[in-house]
Amino acid sequence: MSIKNQFGKKGWTPDRIKDLTGKTFVITGTTSGTGYEAARILLSKGAKVVMLNRNPQKAEATIASLQDVIGNSIEVMNVQMDLGVQASVKKAASEVLKKVERIDALLCNGAIAQVPKQKITLDGWESQMGVNYFGHFTLQALLFPLIEKSKGRIVTVGSMGYDMGLKTIKFEDLNLDKDYTPNDAYSQSKLAQIMTIYELQNRMIKAGKSEVKAYACHPGSSRTNLINTSGSFMMKLIFGLMKLSPLTQPAENGAYPQLMCATEPDLDQTAFYGPTGRSNWVGPVGAHELKPHAKDKAVANRLWKLTEEEVGIKWL
Repeated sequence: MSIKNQFGKKGWTPDRIKDLTGKTFVITGTTSGTGYEAARILLSKGAKVVMLNRNPQKAEATIASLQDVIGNSIEVMNVQMDLGVQASVKKAASEVLKKVERIDALLCNGAIAQVPKQKITLDGWESQMGVNYFGHFTLQALLFPLIEKSKGRIVTVGSMGYDMGLKTIKFEDLNLDKDYTPNDAYSQSKLAQIMTIYELQNRMIKAGKSEVKAYACHPGSSRTNLINTSGSFMMKLIFGLMKLSPLTQPAENGAYPQLMCATEPDLDQTAFYGPTGRSNWVGPVGAHELKPHAKDKAVANRLWKLTEEEVGIKWL
C-alpha cells in the first residue's frame, strides 16, 4: 500500500527544523549511529541534549566529538544508564528530573539486536525485551510528568523487524524459553515498543492528557553498529555485505524519522514513520503502512497491564 508523502518527493529532512534554543531533548543510545546523528543535528539547531548511555567513557568521547563538530558552546550532558537494568533506569530518570526543567521530546533510540543466544537480564527478562522494551517503558513512565508539564513528545524508534518474526506477543512464553531465536526475540521487542505507543495514545485520550504527543517510527536499514554490538558472527557478516549495497543508507538518514517525530509541528500521531522507498529500508522519510497486528488493541492492552506489573509502575 502506497501513501503519498506529505513532505513531497524528497520526504522530510532536517532543513525543516527551526531554531531549538531553549528546548531540551533526552535521547537513549547516542555514542554511535542514529542516536549520535540525532544528537548532533538537534545540537546544531541550538537545542540542549541529555544523552543516556551505559558506557561513561564512550559518552565522554561522544561529547568531545560533538564539540569538535559543532563547537564548545553546545549544551550537552550524559547521564549513565543501562537500559537492561531497571534500577539503573530508575536512578537515571531521577537524575534527569533533577537536572532539567523541561523535556520537549524523549527519543527512545537505544537498542540491542539479534542476540545469538538467549540472555536473561538481572530483572528476569529476555535481553532484547528487557533492553528495548521494558527499559524504555520504565523510562517513559518516570519522565512522563515532566514531558506532560512541558507539553512534550515521546518518540519510540521501532524497526521493520516488528513484521519479520513473531506477529504477536508470546504471553505464555515471554522469554522464549521453549524456542528462542535471535530474530523472534528482536521482533517481539520491537513489536512491543510500537504497540505500546499506540496504546499510550489511547490511554492519554481517555485520561484527558492530550498535551503529550507520542510517535512510532523506525530508521530503515541504516549503516550503524547495532548488529556489530550484539549480533552473531553470521549476522555481522550478512549485514557487513548489505552495507555495501543500495539496500542500506547512512546513519544520518536513519536519524531523520525520529528527528521528524521529535520536532515537526502537527504530525499525525496515528501514522507510522520511516523511509518510504524499497521495502521501507531506504528512501524519502514519511508515513507508510503499518501492519494491523501492530495495532491489535486487545494484545496491546494486555501487554500494558503485564508491563506495569513487571516493572512495578502504574502508568495511565
